[in-house]
Amino acid sequence: MHFQTWRIGILFFAAGNCLNFMSFAYAAQSLLAALGSIQFVSNIAFAYFVLNKTISVKVMVATTFIVFGNIFLVSFGNHQSPVYTPEQLIAKYSNLVFVLYCMSLVFVVAFNHYLYRSGETIISNSSKDAGTYWRTMLPFSYAVVSGAIGSCSVLFAKSLSNMLRLTMSSRYEFHSWFTYSIVLLFLCTAGFWMARLNEGLSLFDAILIVPMFQIAWTFFSICTGFVYFQEYQVFDTLRIIMFVLGMTFVFLGISLLAPDDSKADTKDGLSATEESVIDMDRNGKMHMEETQADGSNSFVTSVKVKAKRVLLKAKSACSMSLGLGEESISASSVLAMPMVSSRTTGFRGIGNERSKYVPLRTTDWSNL
Repeated sequence: MHFQTWRIGILFFAAGNCLNFMSFAYAAQSLLAALGSIQFVSNIAFAYFVLNKTISVKVMVATTFIVFGNIFLVSFGNHQSPVYTPEQLIAKYSNLVFVLYCMSLVFVVAFNHYLYRSGETIISNSSKDAGTYWRTMLPFSYAVVSGAIGSCSVLFAKSLSNMLRLTMSSRYEFHSWFTYSIVLLFLCTAGFWMARLNEGLSLFDAILIVPMFQIAWTFFSICTGFVYFQEYQVFDTLRIIMFVLGMTFVFLGISLLAPDDSKADTKDGLSATEESVIDMDRNGKMHMEETQADGSNSFVTSVKVKAKRVLLKAKSACSMSLGLGEESISASSVLAMPMVSSRTTGFRGIGNERSKYVPLRTTDWSNL
């Protein structure tokens, strides 16, 4: 806030996303979607060198899995990047394989949405100790629906990037009904994905939901690129096996980045205790100040006390909304850092309403 270094971060973030968008015109979607997991490696590096966090052995093992997985994906993935005309892109939507894939995707979305609604009802009607299975399936089904629909934004982004590349290399007119339709679909699916990210972080624990989000998004992005652009045609048996092995390594590494539940419980318990002590101290000071103000019958003193109270609450609210609280963030949970503010200021799930959906912290991530 003092040095305003966040402005530089915004510029880097915007530039990185522009380059990411441009890259879709020069590489296969399945390859680029899988390479998105490299962000977790860079996040660990920033956590160590910038935030001075300690990197555990588990995080190093998870990072190793992600690195080797990406090596397999780059070595055995699809390296072709053809340029398609709008007519060819439109024709691919009527491909029988893609139509069947879309039908199966609709079924997956409908089935998992039904599971989510059913689990939501069961958890709201059950006791606190019941419904452990549904408290695990609830974020899983939520992430699957989000990833299945949100990953379609990658398909539309690649189509737009492809048409931009075609426009720069030929006399193709970028203004057409197909272009505007793709832009509209991209904005809808990308907006849906961002909204579900924020809402999911307000409903569930980031330790559990963030790896699920990333795995679901990566998996469906790869599948969509495989089917729509028919990227599987260049694969033989060896390349299929090694590509699947690379995906497995990446997903395993992402899942290992989730912090231990026991550490999270201890940390939350200590944080709650410290916060309660601080609140008691603050409340005691406020009570003493109010008593002194009443004893001296000074109107000015009482106004100052109330102003201090309001400023204290405003400062605390701003710190939490910006993700600048006093809690320390472990290196293994740094994958959730870009969405820390969303977790504390989500759209829904505040108060008693949020307690219905938050999964039990005793849920074992390895059971998934």
